[in-house]
Amino acid sequence: MTDPRIVKHARILVEYSTKVKAGDMVYLWLDLDAHPLAVEVIKQVASRGASSLLILDSSQLSRGYIDAVTEEGLDLFPKHQFEAVKASDVLIRLRSPSNTRALAGVDPKRLIHRQKTTRPISDEILEKRWCLTIHPNSGLAQEAKMSLTDYQDFVYGATLRDWDKESKLMFKLRDKLHEHTTIRFIGEDTDLQASTEDRTWVASTGTHNMPSGEVFTSPVESTVEGDIFFDIPFLYQGAEIQGVRLKFKEGKVVKFSAEKGQEALAAALDVDDGARYLGEMAIGTNRGIKRYTLNMLFDEKIGDTIHCALGNAYPECKGTNKSAVHIDIIKSMKDGGKILAGDEVIYENGKYFWE
Repeated sequence: MTDPRIVKHARILVEYSTKVKAGDMVYLWLDLDAHPLAVEVIKQVASRGASSLLILDSSQLSRGYIDAVTEEGLDLFPKHQFEAVKASDVLIRLRSPSNTRALAGVDPKRLIHRQKTTRPISDEILEKRWCLTIHPNSGLAQEAKMSLTDYQDFVYGATLRDWDKESKLMFKLRDKLHEHTTIRFIGEDTDLQASTEDRTWVASTGTHNMPSGEVFTSPVESTVEGDIFFDIPFLYQGAEIQGVRLKFKEGKVVKFSAEKGQEALAAALDVDDGARYLGEMAIGTNRGIKRYTLNMLFDEKIGDTIHCALGNAYPECKGTNKSAVHIDIIKSMKDGGKILAGDEVIYENGKYFWE
């Protein structure tokens, strides 16, 4: 018998996140373990008179490709995939990797090379109605150091929420941030500030990421100043990085360190000129996410956190930084953290201004 939570998850993706309607062409690509969720998504799509194209993915397939492809092959643009994406109205990505470390040990330069080659596809997807989500499996549960049952409860606790109610709170925070032209994060080994003048704050209400729960912008690139310590670990290209410290001057990272994964962090910062500038500053709001699990789809949304992303900025925020990477790094703010918009304290010690 199908877990009823999977049916609810599929309905949220199709009805709420991507608003599939009759006649839509839906591009659905999934990891093998996401098959149960894919079945329910297909049912929801078909019931609305739309058509689905299924593309299979897996961590092993990705590793097999990157191990075998030649340097010349890394430059080969996948025209067939691009045309399929262009012909689609909706794109839904169902991630459920059996091995979250499948790309560990791969030369990050090769991965970044391929990302640069396929960038037009990523850009095209962003022009569509798209959504990324997770289907819980044993691999993700192990990465999170949880049993599968507990991990399923964790995922659905973060995902099956009243998104209309969640959205109202995010809009309240977004509107307050728009009243000011600067943002400042203060906390352990942290005092980082930037101008947000003429930039747009966006409330991420679950239309592109599910679960969601963050309010973000792209700061004025040259105005980021100060220091920040990120206490929550994260994965980048299969490598775990933790204890990151960054120093910014005139917007650029001028000093950095990591307690673990220093080499991977250094490689990411050297990808291109834009990798040393911030493309995003954000506030996490989803209190249904109780802990980090080394999965950025969830971790960056944890309530009572902030995160910054090195690299590419968001056009919808009027950001201008360009890079082949966008690397989110997270900091807990619940114990002693403070967020200021202008001179107004909008978050302090676990409470938002309306609390």
